[in-house]
Amino acid sequence: MELYVGMDVSLNDTSICVVDDDGEIQCEGTVISEPEAITEFIRTHAPHAKRMGLETGPTTTWLWHEIRALGLPVICIDARHAKAALSMQINKSDRNDAVGLARIMQCGWYKEVQVKRLSCHEMGSRAQLVKIKRDLENQIRGLMKNQGLIIGKAGGNVFRRRAEELLGPRGLLFDAIRPLLEVREKVS
Repeated sequence: MELYVGMDVSLNDTSICVVDDDGEIQCEGTVISEPEAITEFIRTHAPHAKRMGLETGPTTTWLWHEIRALGLPVICIDARHAKAALSMQINKSDRNDAVGLARIMQCGWYKEVQVKRLSCHEMGSRAQLVKIKRDLENQIRGLMKNQGLIIGKAGGNVFRRRAEELLGPRGLLFDAIRPLLEVREKVS
């Protein structure tokens, strides 16, 4: 008898369902959304599962990589495709979604998606920080231009020094811009 596992992941808890070849529920449970807890549940209740799947979501990359590293052949499926099948259920709940995902694994009615390497996400995070810093600089430049204060071409530490020179030691504009300059310093 083959077993199939569906995992409905939320930030705190993961509902897990194990079904057999006929789609009959063999086991269900809820564990904390940590790779070790999920892996322990599956190893206890479905150690030789043919397929186990979870949907794309905010913690999918981390969980997928960690569960794979712990030796389980987890599959990631597109949440939009899963939603189409899961929306047919009468009662929408995490438990019922886990059951539905297990049956999707059993039937093979899914489209597997590739999960990016963690290093790709780290590069994306770096790009986001660069964008935030640029946005802060543009906000500061815009506020100062309204008062005729033009920073001009300046980057790095020169940007802050130039802004402070133009603003002077105090005033409402300085009070408004100083926190933006401090945040900009922290985003590097």
